[in-house]
Parts: sequence; structure tokens; C-alpha cells
Amino acid sequence: MKKLSLRARVVTGAAAVALAGAGTFGAVSATAAPSPAASQPAAATADAGDKNLTRSTHLTIDAATKGAQAALDAAEKAGQKVSVAVVDRDGNTLVQLRGDGAGPQSFESASKKAYTAVAWNAPTSELVKRLDQAPTLKDIPGTLFLAGGAPVQAQGAPIAGIGVAGAPSGAADEQFAQAGAKALGK
Repeated sequence: MKKLSLRARVVTGAAAVALAGAGTFGAVSATAAPSPAASQPAAATADAGDKNLTRSTHLTIDAATKGAQAALDAAEKAGQKVSVAVVDRDGNTLVQLRGDGAGPQSFESASKKAYTAVAWNAPTSELVKRLDQAPTLKDIPGTLFLAGGAPVQAQGAPIAGIGVAGAPSGAADEQFAQAGAKALGK
């Protein structure tokens, strides 16, 4: 058998020590700390009759798409090039469609109208009238107080908003938004 040089013996010895240390460290670290699930308290369960709970209804993505497409179809039938947005109860965008030839401003405007409609649970054409008594309402971030937004309700509570922008008038935008909301009732 060939005798190893001093350098080879040192390198081999260091590698053996490192390997043994890694094995020991892995075994210790695998058992040293409890698993994250074990270190956290069990989740509390609320009683179904608990008065501290609320339930909410949400529009499905299929329903949101159906409503957006119905609004876009109504606009196209009237010869208008618009964008349509459907947001959930919290104002998060579910679906947004930009019709062929819709103006660049219409995409963002539709989303803001949808958010405004659901936030106040009212058509945006009605909310425009409130600006006479409270002109600073228009300063709330993310809102747009122009006709073209319609809330979607379930059991009297808002669950979504549909906004349309791009037609020559807010009244037309709102007519198309209402067509989208109406399609959800079918």
C-alpha cells in the first residue's frame, strides 16, 4: 500500500471530520427544534352560532366573466367601444375586458367605476349627485364619480361592482353595466 503524503493525510482527515460533523449536525438539527405545527397553539374553533362571525357571499369567476361579457356585448350591439371591469366586494378585480378599439383611459376608468359602485352599494350615477353636498368624496383614492358603475347584490348586500367606460356618455356606460348586472340574475 502506498503511503500518503502529509498534505493528503490532512486533507483526508479534514474531510472525514467535516463529513462526520455534517451527519451529527443533521441528526441533531432534525430533532432539536419542534416542528412549526407542534410549536404553535391549536387553532381555535368558533361555534357556528357564534355572534362574532359574519358570512359573505362572493361572485364566482364564471359569474364575473358572464357579467363582464354581457356588458361588453350590450355595448358592442350599440356600436360602442368600451372597457368593462368586475370587482369583488373588497374592490379586487375579478375580470377586466377591453373591447376592440376602446380608448386607453377606459380600462382604468371602468375599474374605478366598478370599485365606486360596490363601495357605496349604489349606481355611480346616483353617487355623482352626492358630490353637491360632499364635494370631497371625489378625493377618495381609487374612486371615480362618473356614471357607468353598477353594484351587484345578493340578499340586499353588495357582492360585486361592474364598471363600464368608453361610451360617449356616462348614461350609456351605466346602461351597459346594468346589462352585465342583469345577466347575473338569469
